[in-house]
Amino acid sequence: MIKQHSEATTIIQNIGQLVTVHSPGHVGPRGGQLMSDLGIIEHGAIAFSGPRIIAVDQANRLLKRVKQTRQTRVIDAEGRLVTPGLVDPHSHPVFAGNRANEFEMRLAGKSYLDIASAGGGIKSTVRETRKASPQKLFENGKNTLMDMLKWGTTTIEGKSGYGLNTAAEIKMLKVLKLLDRELPIEIVTTFLGAHEIPEEFADRSDEYVALVCGEMIPTVASQGLAEFCDVFCEKGVFSPKQSRIILQTAQAFGLKIKLHADQLHNTGGAELAAEFGAVSADHLDCVGNEGIHLLKKAGVIPVLLPGSILVLDIKRKAPARQMIEYGLPVAIGTDFNPGSSPIQSLPVAMSLACIEFKMTPAETLCAATLNAAYAVDRGDKLGSLTPGKLADAVIWEAENYREIPYWFAKNLVHKIFKNGKRVNL
Repeated sequence: MIKQHSEATTIIQNIGQLVTVHSPGHVGPRGGQLMSDLGIIEHGAIAFSGPRIIAVDQANRLLKRVKQTRQTRVIDAEGRLVTPGLVDPHSHPVFAGNRANEFEMRLAGKSYLDIASAGGGIKSTVRETRKASPQKLFENGKNTLMDMLKWGTTTIEGKSGYGLNTAAEIKMLKVLKLLDRELPIEIVTTFLGAHEIPEEFADRSDEYVALVCGEMIPTVASQGLAEFCDVFCEKGVFSPKQSRIILQTAQAFGLKIKLHADQLHNTGGAELAAEFGAVSADHLDCVGNEGIHLLKKAGVIPVLLPGSILVLDIKRKAPARQMIEYGLPVAIGTDFNPGSSPIQSLPVAMSLACIEFKMTPAETLCAATLNAAYAVDRGDKLGSLTPGKLADAVIWEAENYREIPYWFAKNLVHKIFKNGKRVNL
């Protein structure tokens, strides 16, 4: 795991447990038992050359074979745990306002759909986001993303979807692009204009679909503002037929596909994601056996979001164990948003995946690193500590990877590296 004759700019040594999530000979995301193969090196070391990893090995071997200069920075991990930087494959980090009142409404017995039909939910955030200036959205997003980074997340997928008209959606995507340039966290942008039917199109959802397809997607694509297009395919939001029209348009304009699928009802979202060869299908709390089979056949990554299950008190949960045993490479995300999952910590989402989905700590770490990287189409660059990949790594105040989900809501991050550079938190 060493590139010969490489000159190191940074070496992290004296690592107690080095979790690489790399196995020689295996390429791609991992399902089944492979999710528990974390490629652990005891008493390891890792070397960076600029933004890339050049060596990962036991310390005594690595230090003999990697070139050091006077400029090489040597960091003593003092026996701590080191893992890849975490990747959050589903988040909504840019918006205005909050929905704390809806949290109280749910405690009083109102459902997510009850609140949405009364003008709350996503529509409430849309009203605030449309009014907010780009600077206000930038500051809000910066605070959110720096908090996510402090929990060890070095890459996120960030969605629009709180504008629901062309101007506001473009505003959100431009803010996400600016945040990506300005902050030490990578943001993969997703256009989610089909997040909800806006109030001004009530009872005219087909007209809104026409606006998304005829104006929003062409504008987003022509300005290079998003890599993915997502649709909330759900009862009372976008039907499978409407979702198909939007996804066909997105593909025609060169956007890759994600899908909010089968969250509250089994609407055939997983089957639709498979039909389009989506990079990921997200939520899947109500997915059926046929949907699971088709996701596997089409190579779609299932992104599970245990935070929304907790906050919305949803009784039906994504069948994570069935998916893993069937060989699907499950990924885990926070679904951070102001309504159904105001959770910024991916380690907390990992803890919840253990509790809600009965995933093991090893499976959740694979799901929040390598599989999550593939869920944002970055598996060739991120998600494992592999020579040639980008040098995103976290040093934890822990001795063993199991401690990350075990210490519920305790931030164990000691140091973070993004593209080979130490991040100042």
